[in-house]
Amino acid sequence: MRVETLRGDAIDAHLDALAGLRIAVFRDWPYLYDGDEAYERDYMRAYAAPGAVIVGAFDGDRMVGAATAARMEDHAEDFAAAFAGHDWPLSKIYYLAESVLLPEYRGHGLGHAFFDAREAAGRAGNCRHAAFCSVIRPDDHPMKPEGARTHDAFWRGRGYRPLDGVVAHFAWTDLGDGEKTRKPLQFWGKTL
Repeated sequence: MRVETLRGDAIDAHLDALAGLRIAVFRDWPYLYDGDEAYERDYMRAYAAPGAVIVGAFDGDRMVGAATAARMEDHAEDFAAAFAGHDWPLSKIYYLAESVLLPEYRGHGLGHAFFDAREAAGRAGNCRHAAFCSVIRPDDHPMKPEGARTHDAFWRGRGYRPLDGVVAHFAWTDLGDGEKTRKPLQFWGKTL
């Protein structure tokens, strides 16, 4: 296993693998994402921006996990708008977009490696804060698996806290649905 931080042109060779990982991992609870490869390829282009990174976990040459990050002001307007009433300037927030890791590779410290590398990239880019968001699903959601747990304890252990009133809304198609619906996503953050 190796973890590598990819930037600029080095990202291009891994976009299809990352798109596939996002589709596979986000099918599970709580995202329930019915992914689309064309959308994924287009979405991943945001990580060609200066300062953006993809932190890849590789088993040999195979990408088995990845975490992405970019300046908040370079990312989706839906996410940036959530900070309208918050005192963190967008230019100083490093957005930790997603972490995806195949189930058989979990529990071996890769989540910490993903956060460490992205936080380091944020500090190197003169960002003062790191933030990410997590989908909010009701406890009684019919597709919630028995025994499902959140990552809250892991995130709190890394110093992140939910940001009061900082909630974004983003649309995607859930498994079994025929159209996109907007979901609320709670932002978590910390000072770097």
